[in-house]
Amino acid sequence: MDQLLNDFSPGLFFMQAIILLILILLMRKFAWKPILDSLNDREAGIQDALDAADKARKELQNLRSDNERIFNEARTERDNMLKEARELKESMINDAKAEAQAEAEKIVAKAQETIASEKKAAIADLKSQVAGLSVEIAEKVVRKELTSKENQMELVESMLGDVTLN
Repeated sequence: MDQLLNDFSPGLFFMQAIILLILILLMRKFAWKPILDSLNDREAGIQDALDAADKARKELQNLRSDNERIFNEARTERDNMLKEARELKESMINDAKAEAQAEAEKIVAKAQETIASEKKAAIADLKSQVAGLSVEIAEKVVRKELTSKENQMELVESMLGDVTLN
């Protein structure tokens, strides 16, 4: 350590100090300013990127909430459409059932009327046939029975016996 103090030269010390100051000034002017400017530019770029990322994140959240809202609206609309379709289907089925029931009742009523009229016609036809047969049988019986005077008197007496006066 003593030797360092013995070798110390104040002129050299001042010269080196002046060179160091000149070097610092030159570095400041030519190197540090561009380095600081590029660091500031880089910091601004990073901050802009962070701001853009934050903005994009917020937009993504807004899009997600919009998508969820639209999805819920679409689900609600779909449910309403399905409900309306079911109601329309039920209404159409009920209308068709009512119309078929009314048509069936008309057909049954018409069939009953047809059956009743055919029954009346059959009864009338049967009555006329029975009357015709009865007249033919009565005519044959009367011819056979009335061939003799004695048979005629018996027939008259039996008919008078059957008739009651009120």
